[in-house]
Amino acid sequence: MDQVLIYVLVGIIAAAVGVATGYAIRRISSEAKIASAEEAAKRILSEAEKEAEQRKKEALINAKDEIHAIRSENERELRDRRNEIQRLEKRLTQKEESLDSRSNGLDRRERGLTDKEKEMAKIEGELSEIYEKEMRLLEQIAGLTAQEARQLLLKRVEDETRHETAMMVREIEAKAKDEADKKSRDIIALAIQRCAADHVAETTVSVVPLPSDEMKGRIIGREGRNIRTFENISGINLIIDDTPEAVILSSFDPVRREIARLTLERLIADGRIHPARIEQMYEKAREEVDAHIREVGEQATFDTDIHGLHHELIRVLGRLKYRTSYGQNVLQHSIEVAHLAGIMAAELGADIKLARRAGLLHDLGKAIDHEVEGPHAVIGAELAKRFNEHAQIVHAIGAHHGEIDPNTVEAVLVQAADAISGARPGARRETLESYIKRLEKLEAIAESHSGVEKCYAMQAGRELRIMVKPAGIDDAMADLMARDIAKQIEGELEYPGQIKVIVIREHRAIEYAK
Repeated sequence: MDQVLIYVLVGIIAAAVGVATGYAIRRISSEAKIASAEEAAKRILSEAEKEAEQRKKEALINAKDEIHAIRSENERELRDRRNEIQRLEKRLTQKEESLDSRSNGLDRRERGLTDKEKEMAKIEGELSEIYEKEMRLLEQIAGLTAQEARQLLLKRVEDETRHETAMMVREIEAKAKDEADKKSRDIIALAIQRCAADHVAETTVSVVPLPSDEMKGRIIGREGRNIRTFENISGINLIIDDTPEAVILSSFDPVRREIARLTLERLIADGRIHPARIEQMYEKAREEVDAHIREVGEQATFDTDIHGLHHELIRVLGRLKYRTSYGQNVLQHSIEVAHLAGIMAAELGADIKLARRAGLLHDLGKAIDHEVEGPHAVIGAELAKRFNEHAQIVHAIGAHHGEIDPNTVEAVLVQAADAISGARPGARRETLESYIKRLEKLEAIAESHSGVEKCYAMQAGRELRIMVKPAGIDDAMADLMARDIAKQIEGELEYPGQIKVIVIREHRAIEYAK
């Protein structure tokens, strides 16, 4: 038992000694690390101080160099400014000397002028005395006082001036008439010269090329169902003849013909031709043409600088692109008439915007004249009135072919511009020979009636004026003659639009007082 206790005590003592020894070892190690860290910190601080001192020296050196450079630059600028000031001072000194010299010269000239003025005053006095002596001598010789001689001279000059004035007035009147004619011709020539438009020739048929003749059979379809569907939907005649690799679309309505052309071209390109596909392609083509018509109408208003048109008028205006008159595109013709009327209105001091607007809209009726009975001028005027156009615009549209008498300057200008655009060389495709033959035939029809004295085809054949003998034709017969001649023209001639027949019965009694 005692031995066990001894072993326990020895173990405890050994453990205590171990703990004490470990603690001592750790403490010694910690103190060594602390000492090493302190030495490292001191070394780092020493190096940092040395580096800071080095940077401080470098900064001082750089600052000194910069200060030296700034000082040198300032000294150079100061030296340049000093030189510039010295140069300016020198110039000012020279100018002062020059001004002093000029001032002395002006003083000398002023003294010289004063002496000359005194001499002139003396000479004027002497001349006045001589003039009075001469006047008294002239009065003695003529036997008239100066006042009487002045009145006599004025009366003689007045008589001569009155005679010369009368002659001058006659010359001015004659010259004014000549110049008025020349000026009107110049205005028209200037308007034609400044307005140039491209014109396209279109007909009542459109030719669609085919990739091969085999396509004709596909267009016709089984038992003709495709061609019947196409014609029923489009409202045009599809002509398939012996023409190689082509078919013809025929219709008096150019818009319908254009829609049909686009439809057929797309069907040929697609290759699938059957009634349902025809209807689908036709609807797409119709929508595209409608959109194009609106775009064309808007472009026409943009080209002529006209704003505020009703959207329906713009659409009707766009339809004119597909309408022609003697090969002249009616939309291009309308744009040209608008420019011509505006140019002439500017030359004459009339309302430019009103003339240009009426010129653009003057042929609106041609877009729907196959749908409404009556002259296209009257149809266009009613259409413009329906969409709230100004009364003067409506009047100018209705008067441009003489259906009503023009009562404004702008209406006359639109009428003149329309005639210029249609009659200028190259505007219309009708040959000169056929044009002249048509006019000669018009006059021959009128001259074939008894009682006709003279007749003239006017306005490019749109008007026929007939002068009859008043002794052989009374008023009632004149009305009957106009109706008969109109009927004969309808039966014997082919012409576009309408022809106005005017029978004039006039009696003049002339005598001369001698």
